[in-house]
Amino acid sequence: MTDAELENEPAPTAAILVIGSEILSGNTQDANIHFIAKRLVQRGVRLQEVRIVPDVAEEIIGAVNALRKKYTYVFSTGGIGPTHDDITSDCMAKAFGVDHMVAPEAKKRLEDYYKNSGTEVNEARLRMATLPAGSVLIDNPVSAAPGFQVGNVFVMAGVPKIMQAMFNHVETMIEGGPQLFSLTIECNQKEGDIGDELGKIQKNFPDIEIGSYPHMYQTPSLSIVVRGTDDDMVHNAAAKVKELLRKMGEQPFI
Repeated sequence: MTDAELENEPAPTAAILVIGSEILSGNTQDANIHFIAKRLVQRGVRLQEVRIVPDVAEEIIGAVNALRKKYTYVFSTGGIGPTHDDITSDCMAKAFGVDHMVAPEAKKRLEDYYKNSGTEVNEARLRMATLPAGSVLIDNPVSAAPGFQVGNVFVMAGVPKIMQAMFNHVETMIEGGPQLFSLTIECNQKEGDIGDELGKIQKNFPDIEIGSYPHMYQTPSLSIVVRGTDDDMVHNAAAKVKELLRKMGEQPFI
């Protein structure tokens, strides 16, 4: 496919599904969404939705089935450990209507990892090798227990260090889209004072996204982010924003 054809291809879309009652309870702060979102932007994959569900089978299955039909990719984190509340793998099998069974290669990886420490691959640990039939393993160079891909869903650990290591492999398993370019312009304007004029600039650049993000009680007080797949157009739109700010008596900076 030529560069021109690639630019006309619709960008892949994605959702993140965070699985874990501990996130919803406030006992654990999610550290994975930001990481995945940044990496997806770099690959030209448009993150469209983030959903957080508890460790409840019906909630997980419902969310998986809704998201996988709506987006190109779904990235889930959490619930693939060895304890009784790690039910993500079983729920994925039910969502796809396939058997949930021990994957020989996943079992071997666990056995190889634990044998040097004399640790038994007991029934609890074997849960981490019990996957939906037909799954493709996602490498885990940190603690061996693999994640897996089933359909367009990529299932990873919730522990940030492990998830990030898994995502390095996941990136080789997905197709990206046109690169997304972005410029951030910092200023000290109030959104209410600049909103109408920013809207006019946005209308003149329909293929570019222009967003404003205030910072309460900080200097600078406002970030204006210009992004799109055409680098020249992004710079042109940003130039119009900076021109507007200068007319308002401010010297913007990037």
